[in-house]
Amino acid sequence: MSTDSPTAPIIDPSPFAFGIICSRFNESLTNSLLDRVITVLQDHGKPADMVIERVPGSHEIPAGLSLLAESGRFSCLIGLGVVIKGSTSHHHLVAESAGHAIQSLVINYHLPIINGIVVTDDLATAQERITGSLDRGREFAHAALEMASFRQKWI
Repeated sequence: MSTDSPTAPIIDPSPFAFGIICSRFNESLTNSLLDRVITVLQDHGKPADMVIERVPGSHEIPAGLSLLAESGRFSCLIGLGVVIKGSTSHHHLVAESAGHAIQSLVINYHLPIINGIVVTDDLATAQERITGSLDRGREFAHAALEMASFRQKWI
C-alpha cells in the first residue's frame, strides 16, 4: 500500500462541474469517503455544479457514471465505493469489473473519471484508507480537480 501521496496543486473549482456516484454498501465508510471528497472540492471555492447520486453497491457505480457522462454537463466524474474481502473472492470480481468498466467510460466519453473505489482485505485497512491518515477521499478529490483543469486546457 502506497503512502506517498502526490503533491496537490491549489486549483479553483469554480469553473468546473463534478458528478459523483457513491455506493451505499459499507455505508458508514462510503459516507466518510463522500464527505472528504466534498470538503476538498469546496476548499478553495464552490464548484460551478456538483451532483451527487447514490447507487446500491460498487458494481452499480459504472452504470451511474455512464448516465452522468451521457449528459455531457460535467468536467470530471468520481465513482466512490468500498469493497472489503469477505469469505469468498467475490470482492476481486466486483473491483475488477467496476475498474474495467470505468476505464471504458473514460475512453468512450473522453471524460476524466476518478476510480475512487477502495478495495481492501479487511475493515481495519479500509478505515485507515478512508478515515485514517491515508485519506484516499482527499486524494480522489485532488485528482478530480487536476483532471478537470487538464480537460479544460485541452477541450
